[in-house]
Amino acid sequence: MSAAFAVDGSALGAAWGLPFAGTLLSIAVLPLLAPQVWHHHQGKVMAAWTLAFALPFAFTFGAATTAQALLHTLLAEYLPFIILLVALFTASGGIYVRGNLHGSPGLNTALMAIGAVLASLMGTTGASMLLIRPLIRANDNRKHVAHVVVFFIFIVSNAGGALTPLGDPPLFLGFLKGVDFFWTLKHILPETLFLVGALLAIFYVVDSYWYRREGVLPEDPTPDSPRFGLDGAVNLLPLAAIMALVLISGVWKPGINFMVWGTEVELQQIVRDGLLIVVIFVSLKITPAAVHEANQFSWAPMQEVAKLFIGIFVTMLPVLAMLKAGEAGAFAAVTRAVTGADGQPLPWAYFWFSGLLSSFLDNAPTYLVFFNLAGGDPQMLMGPLATTLAAISAGSVFMGANSYIGNAPNFMVKAIAEDRGIRMPSFFGYLLWSGGILLPLFVLITFIWMR
Repeated sequence: MSAAFAVDGSALGAAWGLPFAGTLLSIAVLPLLAPQVWHHHQGKVMAAWTLAFALPFAFTFGAATTAQALLHTLLAEYLPFIILLVALFTASGGIYVRGNLHGSPGLNTALMAIGAVLASLMGTTGASMLLIRPLIRANDNRKHVAHVVVFFIFIVSNAGGALTPLGDPPLFLGFLKGVDFFWTLKHILPETLFLVGALLAIFYVVDSYWYRREGVLPEDPTPDSPRFGLDGAVNLLPLAAIMALVLISGVWKPGINFMVWGTEVELQQIVRDGLLIVVIFVSLKITPAAVHEANQFSWAPMQEVAKLFIGIFVTMLPVLAMLKAGEAGAFAAVTRAVTGADGQPLPWAYFWFSGLLSSFLDNAPTYLVFFNLAGGDPQMLMGPLATTLAAISAGSVFMGANSYIGNAPNFMVKAIAEDRGIRMPSFFGYLLWSGGILLPLFVLITFIWMR
């Protein structure tokens, strides 16, 4: 989808960011203060914050402009995002890892290492949805497992996807803008290996402590089955089709576009999303009911993600517009902060600003904001400004792990874990985990590579 329609961020004041702040606070606070209200009415809460943005915006700029902005968000951002997530969720949910793995520190660490590799091949969402269920099942006779899921989000749902455009949406957008497919593999492999390796080592120590302290329950809720294997392995074909469709949509450029009330829709993306919907139905059709039952497959996690992210996408619209306005926008200080006195970009600043904003905004459009702030020329960014592009890429992907809403699979993994009865950290509790473990590692990455 092309951004033919765009909100003029220079015409907006910082107060337009309040609905987005309210959305974040609702996600953070309501599950703690009013869990029953949140559980039953989170869709209504998101709708209320959406209206808190849309109604004043319509009063100020007109109903037509507001309708165009909402339609652009729906067609160009939310629908492609949610269709891809549903496709990955459906296909991976149709694969059951048979055989009961035993959740020892060594096995858990090995599963996460495998997930980190798969994340750059099939996307952080695909790898997360494929492996989170067997990981939870492997640890279902342990008392303390929330830390296992937290580290899974750090490693598989985020850091592991940093090496190819298939791994995480920001890198795919960079690929669409002209960044070579293997550029990130060549330029942020050391940072990725350091971060993933450090997290695996820290996890092994933490998990070993809890494993020794608590042991395991005398009875395993999922006792050993005769042999290890994959039920529903036919869904590997839909997963491969999803990856192929995403890649093809980035390289096939027929040059045929359609204008839908100010939003330019490209043929390749209509074809991709249409075929992804076909893949969803094919996966549901070919998956035996016994596989879904064994996987405890439910649409509840996907429904929660869909409700929350429609509110996030709409209310963050003015925030992104103000960032895109650069020096002319309410957040001009960000533009000045990432530029040195000599007018050259500061890689360390790009790493932290793109990363911290990706922690709470969608990391794909955040990547584009900073890509354009750094000049937007892929040849310059891959050449003389390679360190800056590496900083934007690493920040956008790595720091998506800082909060539950930094990257879509974070919330999906959390929802699946809670659906299985695991008591996950609250929004702020998760921030304590990420602040205590990830931020020191990001500081080290800054001093070693982002200077």
